Amino acid sequence: MFLDKIVANTKEKIKQRREQVSLKEIKNRLRLRDEIKDLKAVLTDSTLGLIAEIKRASPSKGLIRKKFAPVEIAEEYSANKVAAISVLTEGDFFQGSLEYLRKIRGVTDLPLLRKDFIIDSYQIYEAQAYGADAVLLIVNILTEEELTEYIDLTRRLGMKALVEVHTASELEIACRAGAEIIGINNRNLKSFETDITQTLQLQELLPSNKVIVSESGISNREDVKRLTTVGIDAVLIGETLMRSDNLSQKINELLGRSEENDSYEN
Repeated sequence: MFLDKIVANTKEKIKQRREQVSLKEIKNRLRLRDEIKDLKAVLTDSTLGLIAEIKRASPSKGLIRKKFAPVEIAEEYSANKVAAISVLTEGDFFQGSLEYLRKIRGVTDLPLLRKDFIIDSYQIYEAQAYGADAVLLIVNILTEEELTEYIDLTRRLGMKALVEVHTASELEIACRAGAEIIGINNRNLKSFETDITQTLQLQELLPSNKVIVSESGISNREDVKRLTTVGIDAVLIGETLMRSDNLSQKINELLGRSEENDSYEN
């Protein structure tokens, strides 16, 4: 399975990075807790939070954005008042980089999510040191014990975890592990097919005290309205934005804003 290949590659990359920079050195670079932005707070403060993603490529779609300037994209996202920014840091399959995260942290005060295949606590310390305020934790690639441990670690570092699920059984695991922000991935990680009805089905099973994020396959205003109607707190959108030649226009379109006053349509 392709996901197994990514995880195996990630393990090897972590081993290499540990040899280059020790965990002790990474810990010495950690930011103060009061420097960290609260992802959960911004997602619950707005009518619908948009986590706008910075992603150059993906295994299923190949190169998504030819003219790729992550810092400029982050600045445009900030100017258009998105809730938070997701930064792909996986290098071999998504052409991401931790350096993107560090540089983007220097130009925005928005919460930053490190989106990667987190399978080792080293990556969470790394994320905090490089400027992330939250990390993606994928239930599919972690044991329940690991998930619980990593959620606890993010809290101790002053961060938040976006815990990603795709099935009802994964949702149960996320809730038992103590997840506060749950991302429902509309993409099947085995087939890479997307269907936003996955969010509509699973959100009915979630306790009311969880923050719900719909991820993947959200391509137009109608998709967003459909998700908003059932009480989704936020959407994470990557490819639709990365394929757009006019980010400002696309954000306004997706969120139903009038360009004159940034208000939301009903």
